[in-house]
Amino acid sequence: MDIAKTQEGDKTIFGLVGQIDTRTAPELQETLIPEFDTAKEIMLDLSEVTYVSSAGLRILLLGEKTAKAKSCLMTLTGVSEEVMEVFEMTGFDEILHIA
Repeated sequence: MDIAKTQEGDKTIFGLVGQIDTRTAPELQETLIPEFDTAKEIMLDLSEVTYVSSAGLRILLLGEKTAKAKSCLMTLTGVSEEVMEVFEMTGFDEILHIA
């Protein structure tokens, strides 16, 4: 998975490319979680994400919980039909902020 970080004012945007799975989830966690210390808003662009495993779901849930604890907003954008299906089947569409 490739992770590209950009900044727009108080918003940190991560463009993710590839799969969020057991192999790549630790890298996403190491990159994402520290950002909540300074960011007011974090956006994850998933338009190039083709697959999210349970390990990926765990990181997204950790991100959402960390965002709430730090009074930050984490939003997912560009969610494909395949990934949205995973979110819907697991109930994550009710937990995560999806634009």
